[in-house]
Amino acid sequence: MTDSVKAMVAKAWGGPDSLVLEDLALPALGERDVRIRVHAAGLNFPDTLIIAGKYQVKPAFPFAPGMECGGVVEAVGAKVRDFKPGDRVLATLVNGAFAQAVVTNAANVFKIPDSMSFEIAAGFPITYGTTIHALQDRGRLKPGEVLLVHGAAGGVGLNAVELGVAMGATVIGTVGSDDKAAIVKQYGAKHVINYSTESIKDRVKELTGGNGADVIYDPVGGDAFDQSLRCINWDGRLLVVGFASGRIPEAPANMALIKGCSIVGVFWGAFAAREPQKNRANFAALFSLFEQGKLKPHVSAMFPLAQVPQAMQALLSRKTTGKVVIQVA
Repeated sequence: MTDSVKAMVAKAWGGPDSLVLEDLALPALGERDVRIRVHAAGLNFPDTLIIAGKYQVKPAFPFAPGMECGGVVEAVGAKVRDFKPGDRVLATLVNGAFAQAVVTNAANVFKIPDSMSFEIAAGFPITYGTTIHALQDRGRLKPGEVLLVHGAAGGVGLNAVELGVAMGATVIGTVGSDDKAAIVKQYGAKHVINYSTESIKDRVKELTGGNGADVIYDPVGGDAFDQSLRCINWDGRLLVVGFASGRIPEAPANMALIKGCSIVGVFWGAFAAREPQKNRANFAALFSLFEQGKLKPHVSAMFPLAQVPQAMQALLSRKTTGKVVIQVA
């Protein structure tokens, strides 16, 4: 193993086209670290923010973006007991996954089921980890409740539809075009709303007999959040997952009072760091659902490492559904 690996590298803040494919130094293996030979990496919306300097974490240059990967353990630090070379794993990182190998703390690494491919593993942890934490830990979603999912055809959105169904909820998804409705229905949504032609508020009220949604999963923000406050049920939980629309909304406090509802923040990365054992339990539950065939991760596009910029453009165009994966090995 050399001290450097081929990686897609950011050398200054910029857009996808500012990235270059070149050698990048690999960090030394710490006593609690694992070195993974990357087979595939998942692409996420925050990857486009981190290279532009718009993410809450700003790595030192040069760095490779990429927050999740699937691969094989190559080496472990002296104090690592749970992993050994040859283990098939997935891992989460702040950055670094768009490279031939990564070094990360063992706390961020999970063994994957034998039936899970590296391509599926690569796009699994962030969206599913976020979503089970959102629905179960933050949203307290119960069987029989109505779950409204914004951006339902996207990476986290499709996971929320799927997990909501597995948890016994009646799921309503929102999408921006009719061609995305089919996959949302395929993943178990009972109803799909095209917000470009229908009012989210009016349609949700109509579908729920005037009550509104019990839990609302919102990775979109902007207008979707504004509409959500107007179609949430009494004691509803509005889950703030992200702001893919680009506008961070503001909530009128009187709406929370009138609706008797909660606006609940979902920051999975901080949760995973603060409560690692609970996060591991969530992943054990996710892997079990995967092995039972109740989770079928959807990868809509795969790109080689050299085409990370094109992959990012595809993601930003909103033409993709589910996950976009980078094939490394």
